[in-house]
Amino acid sequence: MVVKFKLSPPKFWRQKNIISYLLLPFSFLYCFCIWLRRLYYKHLALERLPLPIIVVGNVTVGGVGKTPLVICLAELLKKAGRSPGIISRGYGRKINSNFPQNVTSESKVEEVGDEALLIAQRTKFPVVVAVDRVSAAKK
Repeated sequence: MVVKFKLSPPKFWRQKNIISYLLLPFSFLYCFCIWLRRLYYKHLALERLPLPIIVVGNVTVGGVGKTPLVICLAELLKKAGRSPGIISRGYGRKINSNFPQNVTSESKVEEVGDEALLIAQRTKFPVVVAVDRVSAAKK
């Protein structure tokens, strides 16, 4: 099953104008910071996991539709005969534990966060919250 999305930025972002030229030095600074970050992380040991991973993230935090997208992806994967597991950091939870925690429909928001609870209730797939995403994926 192939799903195609056609998303394109507003026309303003594709045009050259005075604002784009004024922002150009900031784009060079941003590229330099990304280059430094990649250089730094290149030396860290990366852990490979035996299953494919889909990461849903964005430069902007909050209110851009990541949670509905995760739910939609889970439903599409289910229709394709897959059974995904979902990992979250548990944003908004009051009890921050370093250990991975399974999220069920009966979990408390304070323990797992509202987004993870919503995803677990809607998808019925395994959801695990942890600060360390690798340990959550292993669980």
